[in-house]
Amino acid sequence: MSNGVFHTIAPIYGLFYNKQVDHYREIIKNNRDFLDFREYSTAVDIGFGTGALCRVLAENGLHVTGVEPVERMLKIAKRRNADILADCVMADVLEGLPFQDDAFDLSISSYVAHGMKKEERLRMYREMARVTSRKMIIYDYNQERRWANDIVEWLEGGDYFNFIKAVEEELREEFGNVSKRDVDKRAAWYVVDLKKS
Repeated sequence: MSNGVFHTIAPIYGLFYNKQVDHYREIIKNNRDFLDFREYSTAVDIGFGTGALCRVLAENGLHVTGVEPVERMLKIAKRRNADILADCVMADVLEGLPFQDDAFDLSISSYVAHGMKKEERLRMYREMARVTSRKMIIYDYNQERRWANDIVEWLEGGDYFNFIKAVEEELREEFGNVSKRDVDKRAAWYVVDLKKS
């Protein structure tokens, strides 16, 4: 889906902000045995939309930087998250991020990768890894599809169907390791441990 479409639908995303915050809180709380975000200091949230995940990461003690290429989404995120420790940066991960190597303990991208073609996903993974010193998380769909998602994703024209078949293999080929955790019925965290010397 193009940035222009996201610019148009940004206010609709904004309507679901509180529901998304509650959902992310539950997911992060219920999966602390697998990944406890409280053990890290800094995070970058790639394609962070209206900033719901940023809020929850900040509530878990992280200094969060949200990166979003769509100006209207960014404006909503800044307004919604004015009271938390988060920076909002307008940038496109596919064009390169304005951060130094290993600038963050964690990088996370929530429901972004499935909308990209393989070459774009690989560019995103590499750029996320470049700015991350410890763990990279792709938070996205798992294999438990439902027909409504299939229809919406088909209409959006992304690479959803290939993504859910290939994400683990793509990450493993690129980085040598990936741990998967189904964090709810239709979503997973695909976590890469970036052991850098």
